[in-house]
Amino acid sequence: MKNRLFRFGWLMALALACAGGQDAVAQDSRYGPNDTLLVPYIVYNGDTMTYRELEMVFVFGKMSEEQKEKYRKWTRLRNAVYVTYPYAKKASYVFNEINFNLARIHDKKQRKTYIKTREEQLKKEFADPLTKLSVYQGKVLMKIINRETNNTCYEIIEEYKGSFSARFWQTVAWVFGSSLKQQYQPRGPDAEMEAIVQEVARMYGHG
Repeated sequence: MKNRLFRFGWLMALALACAGGQDAVAQDSRYGPNDTLLVPYIVYNGDTMTYRELEMVFVFGKMSEEQKEKYRKWTRLRNAVYVTYPYAKKASYVFNEINFNLARIHDKKQRKTYIKTREEQLKKEFADPLTKLSVYQGKVLMKIINRETNNTCYEIIEEYKGSFSARFWQTVAWVFGSSLKQQYQPRGPDAEMEAIVQEVARMYGHG
């Protein structure tokens, strides 16, 4: 009887030990009940498949001379837009305000006095910083002013100072390789500039 009880107890202990071992394996986060390795999965179009997220890899290629030149021009344009956009935006506010007020002034003498007063204010505010712009930045500025006011710089000068003054400044601009009559073409040659202007406008909250 004792031998039977000893043998039964030994079998129970062995069974419990095996059960405990299986339970430990089953609770291991790496394995399933059949020693199956558990991996992340996704369901794509009804199919279940394993997946793994790899670390980001950056691959850089050497630019050709043509690409370097294009990047140099783009960087120059982007810098010019960032420098001139605030001036163009502020100038557009001023010109729109002047046009609004001139529409209500019908006396020629009063109009002339008003224009002269605003001109002096513009000189105080813009003359010094604008004289520090390069010729290239000046071209970009005139383009953006045309974008913001729907008027070329030539038309603005002609409106406020007369056709003789406009022709004079147009000649000066031509000597420096530019034009007061240049138009802004966002869907043409100025498409790249337009993308940069929109980028800057969003930064200033104008987008």
